Amino acid sequence: MRRVQTVVMAADPVLRAGIVNLLDRRSEIELLAEDGPGRDPLIVMCADDAAELLEAGPQAAPKPAYTVLVVSRMNKAQLLEVVELGVTAVVWRREATADRLVRAVQLVDRGAGDLPADLLGGLLGEVGRARRARGAGTEPLPMGLSSREVDVIRLVSEGMETKEIAAKLCYSERTIKGVLHDVMTRLELRNRAHVVAHAAREGYLRWT
Repeated sequence: MRRVQTVVMAADPVLRAGIVNLLDRRSEIELLAEDGPGRDPLIVMCADDAAELLEAGPQAAPKPAYTVLVVSRMNKAQLLEVVELGVTAVVWRREATADRLVRAVQLVDRGAGDLPADLLGGLLGEVGRARRARGAGTEPLPMGLSSREVDVIRLVSEGMETKEIAAKLCYSERTIKGVLHDVMTRLELRNRAHVVAHAAREGYLRWT
């Protein structure tokens, strides 16, 4: 089994110690010190409020675009902002069991994202209400994504991995990876979570 090299970061040492304790004995995780050796470790960043990360500005953004954020409080607007800083997965602190954290780390390590369904659903609902309020029922969607790209991104937003998406849409895994890579390159998006957030904000996704 491949162990994912992981660094836990938090301004609050008690919060950091709690997350380290959850991950320390998991065979799937190889914990590293913040200043220790390791090649591009995955970051688990912990905060009470997403505002802590956002107020620090871009200089506080995690350098690798492979980051799990464990947070107690965050709103829909902040979800978009942290994703744009490089966060790929978000785990509510109240749900941060060892199994839940390992799942998020493994998903991010495999190139997938993991965003809270309640926040994402609220974001999509807000976009839909805004479009209806301005009579957008017949308004065309913004240009930029093809129907195939939207199909792939919708399944990513539902938490599916590449293999599952390929089977669902009857494409090869290589094709799915290519679709997502093309979208990220063309629209200058950092990762899959950023792709989902962009599609939600632009009104391409519908939450049912």
